[in-house]
Amino acid sequence: MSPAGASKDEERPLFVGSPFSPAHTGRRRIAYFAIGTFLGITSTFGNALTTVNTGPIAGELGIYAAQAAALPAIYVAMNASANLTLVKARTQFGIPQVTIFLLALYALAGAFQFLVPGFASAAILRGVSGMEAAAIVTLGIYYLMQALPQKIKPLGAVIGIGLPQIGSPLARLVPVDVLTANGLWGLHVIEIAIALASIALLLLLPLPRSDRAKTFAPLDFATIALVVAGMLLLCQVINHGRVLWWVDTPWLGYALAASIPLLAMAYLIETGRKNPLVHFEWLGTLGILRFIAVAMVIRLALAEQTYGAVGLLTLGGLNNDQLRMLFGAVILAMLLGIAVAALTLSERRLPWQVLAASLIIAAGAWLDSDANSLTRPAQLIWSQALIGFGTTLFVGPAMLYGFLRMMQRGGDHLVSFVVAFSITQNVGGLIGSAFLGTMQTIWAREAVGVLSGEIVAGDPQAAARIAGGAASLAGALVDPAQRGTQGAGLLGQTVAREAAVIAYTDTFRLVAILAVITAVYIFINIRMAARRRRGEQIQ
Repeated sequence: MSPAGASKDEERPLFVGSPFSPAHTGRRRIAYFAIGTFLGITSTFGNALTTVNTGPIAGELGIYAAQAAALPAIYVAMNASANLTLVKARTQFGIPQVTIFLLALYALAGAFQFLVPGFASAAILRGVSGMEAAAIVTLGIYYLMQALPQKIKPLGAVIGIGLPQIGSPLARLVPVDVLTANGLWGLHVIEIAIALASIALLLLLPLPRSDRAKTFAPLDFATIALVVAGMLLLCQVINHGRVLWWVDTPWLGYALAASIPLLAMAYLIETGRKNPLVHFEWLGTLGILRFIAVAMVIRLALAEQTYGAVGLLTLGGLNNDQLRMLFGAVILAMLLGIAVAALTLSERRLPWQVLAASLIIAAGAWLDSDANSLTRPAQLIWSQALIGFGTTLFVGPAMLYGFLRMMQRGGDHLVSFVVAFSITQNVGGLIGSAFLGTMQTIWAREAVGVLSGEIVAGDPQAAARIAGGAASLAGALVDPAQRGTQGAGLLGQTVAREAAVIAYTDTFRLVAILAVITAVYIFINIRMAARRRRGEQIQ
């Protein structure tokens, strides 16, 4: 049967707005799988190129690194809140119309960079890419599910939500010089090419048709506007806090103070509606709160890779060009994690998969806690591969677990679930980097104080280090007094670097402890659920 005529019950989607699932030929299934894989990987790749190269991009834009930190925050805010609009938009206007519109907008925003380069146009591009990525992740899942037989279609969701995790390590394989050549010309071309290639693939092999229905209500737009504004402010506070420091920058307090009433007004609107956009009463149930907490803590722990390990290596003077072997191994581990998650998938095993992922992440973080100032990428391959494996082993089963809990309450909770999961993964990642960065800064300051207190002016070893530093500057400075001062400064830099390394290793231990605590909590919940089932069977 052709997609246009699909009408059998088994071909109908679970939700209005999702595509039908007609029978496909083998070649067509392969094509759907290939397109779904491409969409999944590239959905986050364009933004990742900016996120992992913030320093060089800031230089090309002529702005401070602290200002450049606003760009990832804009992306996260728009990506996390986009599904408030996208779920209903796909239902009312159709999947291809919404997706191609966002891809075209993404391409135009990228082209706009050539005409009006600067921070403002870069901020617009990041906002558009956040919305586009939210749409493309879902689209990739739909394509992958079309490639699979009816009985194993959930595997498409596991694979489809795992592939976007590859975007960040893949972006670190791209040479920095390629991106920054001729005023970020390479970066803009890549982003435009991704958008145009995606449009071509969607037109070449469209999804089967989907039913449409009028879904938007006037109050939806008030909620969406309030949430987007609140999230933009909140994400800026989270991402800038550790850079500008939380209590040293007044505008952070003003932004936080403004975001709270905006989000509170959205909450009040939704709780007072008969048919709300977001069902807060469901999100506030104990089971969903547990799900959100576990998903948030694991995403926080995963910042060990994006912030901790990369920060440690950057401290040693390395950049992305020296990290390719490390992140090549991480990509392979992530692909293996997707495969294991898919092959071991079952409703009964979902909590166990998340538990295993927590323990694997804990093991990787604990291995990193033995790092020192001489640690290089080769020494971190095993530990970072474990964390990469744990990332993709976790995200797919976690999403399916939440989806099944949502299905128990009915399809009208779809927007609530998608938004909640998106926030745990996107804003959770931002919070993770902010939290670990804050702890690392505090512990580094403490370590500097301890190490400096152990250095005595009359200590022969300290005097020898100062003299050695002064001797190294003999060719540049003639005055012995200046050389002595500069030698003492070099010793101070060494102390600060060692203190930062100590703080990073403490951060790795913290991540390992959090992951283990999460695993224990999941295990307790599994045992309690099993006991309740046995009690129900006896009754």
